[in-house]
Amino acid sequence: MILMKEVIIDPITRLEGHGKITIKLDENGNVKRALLQIPELRGFEKFLVGRTVEDAPQITSRICGVCPWAHHMAATKALDDLFKVDPPLTAKLIREFVYNVFMLEDHSLHFYVLGGPDFLVGPKAPKEERNLVGIIRKLGADIVKNIIVTRKKLRYLEQLIGGKITHPVLGLPGGVAKPLSDEDWKLCYETTKEGIEFAKFAYRALKDLVLSNDEYVELMRSDIYTHRTYYMGLVDQGNNVNFYDGKIRVVDPEGKEFAKFGAREYLDHIAEDVEPWSYVRFTYLRRVGWKGFIDGRESGIYSVAPLARLNASDGMATPMANELYKEFYQAMGGKPVHNTLAFHWARVVEMVYAAERMMELIENPEIKRKEVRNIPKEKPDVGIGVVEAPRGTLIHHYETDEKGIIKKANLIVATQNNSARMVLSVEKAAKSLIKNGKVDDGILNMVEMAFRAYDPCHACATHSLPGSMPLIVRIYDSEDNLIKEIRRD
Repeated sequence: MILMKEVIIDPITRLEGHGKITIKLDENGNVKRALLQIPELRGFEKFLVGRTVEDAPQITSRICGVCPWAHHMAATKALDDLFKVDPPLTAKLIREFVYNVFMLEDHSLHFYVLGGPDFLVGPKAPKEERNLVGIIRKLGADIVKNIIVTRKKLRYLEQLIGGKITHPVLGLPGGVAKPLSDEDWKLCYETTKEGIEFAKFAYRALKDLVLSNDEYVELMRSDIYTHRTYYMGLVDQGNNVNFYDGKIRVVDPEGKEFAKFGAREYLDHIAEDVEPWSYVRFTYLRRVGWKGFIDGRESGIYSVAPLARLNASDGMATPMANELYKEFYQAMGGKPVHNTLAFHWARVVEMVYAAERMMELIENPEIKRKEVRNIPKEKPDVGIGVVEAPRGTLIHHYETDEKGIIKKANLIVATQNNSARMVLSVEKAAKSLIKNGKVDDGILNMVEMAFRAYDPCHACATHSLPGSMPLIVRIYDSEDNLIKEIRRD
């Protein structure tokens, strides 16, 4: 019998961006190494150099069609910092409201469409069913239609307030481009009420269809998808989860606070490693250091995104979400939760929080005021902004000359912060599931589930380092023999 030496999943599916998984087998057909490789390149840190800094919120929103609001808002907050200008309360309320709209509709995309087929339809369901068609069969056409309609309404609010859905033009240094009209406010209020019911339905679906499935719950709790790492997330003054503002908090694998810092201090805490087999850089905690792809307290690897945000916080700032937060940890045996597939559960808790927070913001009478901008008067120099993207902590850092021309840009993107843990997850799943060379489509999908739970966006996470882009061209003859290899490293 001839055993395979390598298994390649290319492309990996149901994510934002591109990637492949290369699994190397030993002579017995067991996994020696599994690599999550990201072959695409996005050079936005270089594209920004030489541009007027006020252009950054529009340029960076084009990094990804799924995450535009996260980049737009992080860049806008960096401009506030760069010009040393504090927006009026009304502007902050409008920004945070529309940002929570974005978080709610984006989380729902992953829950129902990207990740949903794995747990709503089933990890080993036939591949022709692990898609939206399978979701329709599981939930029913009327329910799926309502989900699509509600997401459409939420996205319309993003367009109404932001000018555009995918390339918003709302944020300005010191405020926003326009206030809410009375008609805008009414539509926001009515859609918010629908958004709360939308989030509550998602939680019921999770409980009825996922958490009631003993096989899936056992898989979620299994060692296959478990890593003990540090966790990072943005928190408010009470250490509650906040998507728009606050301090970055890090807890260790036992759940104890390891660090808490403002955006301007991020370089004291976050460093980056580069590996030759991927364009994604791997972030780690500077104080712990890079120890390679291992987990545990001695490893500097940390995680971000929904599960990490819940682990790094002491609770949710809205009542219903906070009850679901407590229920989550009670069911999972306490904090922190290290099970990667629990990201999906945490994501739905955040959907409820986003909807409740939308209502708090839209009901604040200050959001109706017309004073929405303070004009910058200081010369620019360095500006750093942070928000929680759906996929985790996102930092934008700009340095300019006195005329506001960008000299340097650094983006620490959410998926970058998860990239090292995702490599751990893919390799552990592959080693646990592939034995004696036995591989089928269901097993390969379960390997993909190891990264998919993070809801990665590799379009955002890959950036150019100084120098030329590596390129390898291989030329084969008609019998698949390598004739020539041309390299530019």
